[in-house]
Amino acid sequence: MSNYLVGDIQGCLDELLLLLEEVNFNPQQDTLWVAGDLVARGPKSLETLRFIRSMGDSAKIVLGNHDLHLIAISLGVHKAKPKDKTLPIFEADDCSELIEWLRHQPLLAEHPEFVMSHAGIYPLWTLDEARNAAQEVEKALSGDNWKKLIKKMYGNSPDIWDPLLEGMPRLRFTINAMTRMRYCYHDGRLDMDSKLPPEEVDKSKLIPWFELEQRVQLPKKAIFGHWAALMGTDSHSVIGLDTGCVWGNHMTMLRWEDKRYFTQAAL
Repeated sequence: MSNYLVGDIQGCLDELLLLLEEVNFNPQQDTLWVAGDLVARGPKSLETLRFIRSMGDSAKIVLGNHDLHLIAISLGVHKAKPKDKTLPIFEADDCSELIEWLRHQPLLAEHPEFVMSHAGIYPLWTLDEARNAAQEVEKALSGDNWKKLIKKMYGNSPDIWDPLLEGMPRLRFTINAMTRMRYCYHDGRLDMDSKLPPEEVDKSKLIPWFELEQRVQLPKKAIFGHWAALMGTDSHSVIGLDTGCVWGNHMTMLRWEDKRYFTQAAL
């Protein structure tokens, strides 16, 4: 019984299947953890959704920004862009079923030894605060007024956490922190613009969220994807798994039990 963790799939299903074949993944015993962004720029977003959904309890996913954006497109909040290669989803007979399944997925998933969200854990949150914030969004997303949440989730404010935040500003901050975050300002404010690797950023202004000096140390390792420019990172407290397969690099999978990495070059 093994746990396999993988970064952003982004419709690169063939690479994922090759990795699962390499590790002899057994859905009767093993679990696949996906760090969000099942869909977008790769060639098989529709097939990826169908495959992960078909795995049932053998797959645990968290929602990424592209997954939430897909839901927004389904409501007509935005139009599908050709570069996202998601149009086949909306032309599929099972589109509504896939969207319905997707909106009931969590922002945060936990194992006894790690916690996973797409972009990471906001550095000024305790694990309990992260859990509670994620659950608030998940409840709204699976509730009767979920369409209102999707329509109002876009925007960069508020950019810093305040426990007194309420309503849509509170939910929007959580969505941004868990699906869009890369850098913070030194006071803990979120930067929603830079996608550069850390060596190309002025650290006197911006710092990777997981390097913020006042970051709360969590009792579990934080697993995330989202940040392809990092090309993966592994430290005592965080593991980043997005290595830019969709951009022509490779897909990375980690077997948790022995901390062995497996990679598959983009096809």
